[in-house]
Amino acid sequence: MVLVKGIFNQPNQLTYKGFAPKIVQAFKKSKWRDNMDSEQKQEQTRVDRVVEQIKTEQVHIEDLYAKAQQETKNVEKNYSQNAKVNMIEADDRIETAAEIQQQKGLVARTIENEAILNRQITALKELEKSPYFGRIDIKGQDESSSEPLYIGISSFADQNGNFLVYDWRAPISNIYYNGTLGKVSYDTPAGHMTTELVKKRQFVINDAKIVHMFDINETVGDELLQAALGEQNDEYMRNIVSTIQKEQNDIIRDTTSDLLVVQGVAGSGKTSAILQRIAYLLYHSRASLNADEIVLFSPNRLYSRYISDVLPSLGERNMRQLTLAEFFSRRFEGLSVESLFDRYENNPKLALQEQALQDWQESAECIHAIQEYVEQLSVADLKFNDINHKGEAFFAKEEIAAIFASFPTSISLPNRFVKTKNELIRRLQKRTLQEIKKDWVQERINQIGDEQYHNIVGRRHFKSYDEENRFIGSAIVKQSFQIIDDAIYNNYFIDAYQQYQDFWQWTKTPEGIHEETWNNKINNFVQNLEFHKLNLTDAAPLLMLRDLIVGSGVNRKFQYVFVDEMQDYSIAQMMYLKHAFPKAKFTLLGDSEQSLFKDVTAPQELLDHLEDALQVHKANLITLNRSYRSTAPITKFAAALLPDGDQIQAFSRDGAKPLVIESQPENFSSNLIQLCQTELDQNGSVAILTKNQTESIAVEKLLHKKFHTHLLNDGDLSLPKGLVILPIYLAKGLEFDSVIVYNTSDVNYHNTKWRGTLYTMASRAMHQLSMISNGPMSRLILDLNSDLFEEKELPKKSLKQN
Repeated sequence: MVLVKGIFNQPNQLTYKGFAPKIVQAFKKSKWRDNMDSEQKQEQTRVDRVVEQIKTEQVHIEDLYAKAQQETKNVEKNYSQNAKVNMIEADDRIETAAEIQQQKGLVARTIENEAILNRQITALKELEKSPYFGRIDIKGQDESSSEPLYIGISSFADQNGNFLVYDWRAPISNIYYNGTLGKVSYDTPAGHMTTELVKKRQFVINDAKIVHMFDINETVGDELLQAALGEQNDEYMRNIVSTIQKEQNDIIRDTTSDLLVVQGVAGSGKTSAILQRIAYLLYHSRASLNADEIVLFSPNRLYSRYISDVLPSLGERNMRQLTLAEFFSRRFEGLSVESLFDRYENNPKLALQEQALQDWQESAECIHAIQEYVEQLSVADLKFNDINHKGEAFFAKEEIAAIFASFPTSISLPNRFVKTKNELIRRLQKRTLQEIKKDWVQERINQIGDEQYHNIVGRRHFKSYDEENRFIGSAIVKQSFQIIDDAIYNNYFIDAYQQYQDFWQWTKTPEGIHEETWNNKINNFVQNLEFHKLNLTDAAPLLMLRDLIVGSGVNRKFQYVFVDEMQDYSIAQMMYLKHAFPKAKFTLLGDSEQSLFKDVTAPQELLDHLEDALQVHKANLITLNRSYRSTAPITKFAAALLPDGDQIQAFSRDGAKPLVIESQPENFSSNLIQLCQTELDQNGSVAILTKNQTESIAVEKLLHKKFHTHLLNDGDLSLPKGLVILPIYLAKGLEFDSVIVYNTSDVNYHNTKWRGTLYTMASRAMHQLSMISNGPMSRLILDLNSDLFEEKELPKKSLKQN
């Protein structure tokens, strides 16, 4: 970063959180001071002029909004009145139905118009506070003069259509993020353009007043970034598009890759960049993409809530969000699918044979084996089910198998299933007509009450009693047979679970896995089914098997799939997601150092595996090695826990060294309480991170009488302020002002397998990190360079009560 000059709004009060004292002193002595005062006055005059126009436009839009609300009320009133028109006569019914459809369309349009105006008002209110954060001056076509362009959170033009503020996502704004002084180029709808950048200026504007401004060469000056990062943590992730770095901007504006893999160290801003990428894609492809065609797989619902305000703050609707467990559970109705966190809590470290089996199930080889198995299936191999009704076979599996076998083998397996379904529906309709004539139907018709009669008949008129009788009888039989129709529609006539067991019997035991381990796996699968449970490792292979046979499970609507914390997903799961969303481009982000279930994989090796498994045309890997979340001392400490931590670059934000507190068992409880009190006095959010839920529950029992604690679990949807207690796998992706890592004893973290866990815990802290042990401290910590931390012994003292 090349600092050209700095401009402050109060030259005699040169204090700003995060700004280096040497820079302040240099400014005091600067010969540019008078000139800077003049420039700042000019810039403030422009801010005042723009804000006045924003206010004028806001009044105009608010007037339109009030009229839109009234129009919506009028249309809804008309709709209500038209819905009550006489529906008895045929002509009346046709005319009224057309009118109602027209009114429905009007209601939808007025509501949408109202929503658009409301979003415009919200955007204008934000612009009024801070109309822009950047300025770029580029040479004009005649090369004799430069033109200033201002960059903000959204575009704003005057009444003549002249842009006073450019949206940060506009093509020209790319110069602000990626350009340095001199020759620059950018893409436009008209093609590739080249110009000269002669000035780049950054602003901090609060309540329409310039607080600070800088002329720089790089994207964001360290001082501005330090100030943003030095703030206290909030309940929700903040959106700061003004501090986007060049490497993050490359992620945001990539529109060509079918597979974008972002490998970023903890605190590198990868999640923020991904959310900004979604906002950019919605802006870039507004005519062909909407938020409902984007899905984000989040690590948990707590995290989903944490990031929920980012896109609305950028003027966009949130994309769809769900966890992997929610996705699988929707496809296995009636089964409890193990979540990532259940798996970590119940069995974080497996024996060698179990680990080898799990590795195979989660590999591309397993999915390929399923594909080979399906390709060689014959009619005799398929496991059909009876479709039962009231305890008896309505369609016996032998009848279904015969229907399936009647279609030519040249037709693909899924298409034969579709034809089988259609034939079953045809036979169901025939049975329905036959059933209407039976005595039990006539008895039900005779017993029908007035309310049920009107629910079935409505305003219909019949030519004869027999016609009315047949209509009511048909409705009664269809209701009785609805369970049959549902079974056909949902492919319940194929036993996917029995078919999966057959796959295990057909597949040769992979090399390195004992036959006993293989057979135990089949038995465990069957046993879990009896209790309506399904292991996470079985979900993707089982779904792939079912989908390939019946031709279901594919959604071609979605254009983009985002996966956060990808290191906790298996290749098999990724392959299934690609199968489920075949038209989507994938963006995967994570940090292999924070893997819960498998060893670290080098970024390029990971990309090669994914590119091959997902069969994409254009893949791109972007690696983020600079960490911005934590102070430099915390980042350096966390990096030292890893064997290759020297690749992690710490951002130059100063702070206290991490505290390492070795506590004797008899003093551990009092020392922990004292540490919590100290951190709460200084920080808005303090997190105690544990290995698992069992430890979290124990901590909460210890502290809840002294403090107002929040014990978080997988079902929580909000991140409260104050003292929170949670296992590390729920904290991934989150950040806190202060982090206390619970019981970092040598017994609790006894070997190098726990390095990644400790690294993940340490990297959640923004400003303060403390490691406290119950007994001798883990050698993983004590073996670090002693300059990286401060060993501290807590004195005994009285504690104030909360």
